[in-house]
Amino acid sequence: MDTSGFLILKVLSLMILVYFCLINAFYFIFILLSLSGLLRYRRLSTYLNLKEIFHMPLAKPISVIAPAFNEERTIVESVRSLLSLEYPNFEIIVVNDGSTDKTLQKLMESFLLEKRNWVFRRLLLSQPIKGIYVSRSEDKLIVVDKENGGKADALNAGINIARFPLFCAVDSDSLLEKDALLKVVRPFLEEPEKTVASGGIIQLSNGCEIHKGQVIKVGLPQNWLAQFQIIEYLRAFLGGRTGLSLLRSLLIISGAFGLFRKDVVQSCGGYRQRTVGEDMDLVVRLQKDLREKRIPHRVTFVPDPICWTEAPETIRSLARQRNRWHRGLIESLAYSFKMFLNPRYGITGLVAMPYYTVFEMIGPLIETVGYLLFFYFILTGQLNTSFAFLFFLLAVIIGIMISLLAVLLEEYSEKRYPRLKNILTIFLFAWLENILYRQFLALVRAGAFISVMRRKREWGRMERRGFRANH
Repeated sequence: MDTSGFLILKVLSLMILVYFCLINAFYFIFILLSLSGLLRYRRLSTYLNLKEIFHMPLAKPISVIAPAFNEERTIVESVRSLLSLEYPNFEIIVVNDGSTDKTLQKLMESFLLEKRNWVFRRLLLSQPIKGIYVSRSEDKLIVVDKENGGKADALNAGINIARFPLFCAVDSDSLLEKDALLKVVRPFLEEPEKTVASGGIIQLSNGCEIHKGQVIKVGLPQNWLAQFQIIEYLRAFLGGRTGLSLLRSLLIISGAFGLFRKDVVQSCGGYRQRTVGEDMDLVVRLQKDLREKRIPHRVTFVPDPICWTEAPETIRSLARQRNRWHRGLIESLAYSFKMFLNPRYGITGLVAMPYYTVFEMIGPLIETVGYLLFFYFILTGQLNTSFAFLFFLLAVIIGIMISLLAVLLEEYSEKRYPRLKNILTIFLFAWLENILYRQFLALVRAGAFISVMRRKREWGRMERRGFRANH
């Protein structure tokens, strides 16, 4: 190899080492901030009984919007879960986005739907609505039947129909705990003028016992892919979003469970339809729009309202899901790239955008290059075995420590996995995820850049077992 090629390899190796040190430093900072935030949150929680929210005049009514496309296996259980929510005043709007299965038929049979004339203002663009139905058995339930336009399009249609000042966007294949709305609305009570969005934690229903739309017993899935994802979700939400929220640098509210001020979302044009990451895209554009208008605002994560969702249990489904998520991340950041390091956008531009760009978006490419260099050095005999072993061991130990700290945060905050056997299993998978699983996800996410360049738009189908299968 010539001198220039050797120099390039050295520079790349140094960059990867610096990246490794920085990203793990950020993870530890987020974990410490999360611990501080959870301590503060628990202290505040002792002063406010959730039942008191029922009598608070500031507790604004909420429209819960659930887009549905070919969800015949889970739609009835999901709607029952939503109808059982504890909140002073709310409505459920299920938007059937041109399903080709029996989603609408299942709803009509289970909830005695009848078609109604409905007057509404079409402030946000969406595909034509074919019919609006109300339930004769559940006065809170409205079903909108429309032509297919995608999740963002369905959400826009639901916002147009919604009658209340706050709306909660949920996935129709997810289950909210009964007190989820009471908990996620808390930031809107604490700072009603500033708060524009809040989100809760997503946990996996795989392995749980579910009855009448509610998780009655938490358990671990038998599927090994789903067990790896439990670690990921705990680390992402309790170890990541809690810390980013405290730094006022949160750029994403999960599309499975997020609460928004309807007027603010309408003023920025609603959900943008030309993206597969409509959840992050909306939050980024909201903050961009409000910063440009110099309107004080707050986007926050609340660590205890829980939304249960089903995780992929096959490699193909998982790869499709993570490819789509990363495409959404790339598209969202690219669309609002003018915010990057721009002081006009405050901490969002100076901290949040660089972090998400370097560590979340570009990170998988850096990891992939690192793996390729590792194999290149092995093949060419240039690998320093002792250094490589120590580096790998250090990476594994740090990764495990971060994962275990996230699990301990969960145990401190909610204790969802009380059995010692469950905790030991989670600890075991925190070790194992560093072998092949993490590398697989890095390659999938790196491949999302190719998908974006090829202008891939489809979501990719995920095989679901349905909630009843978890009994």
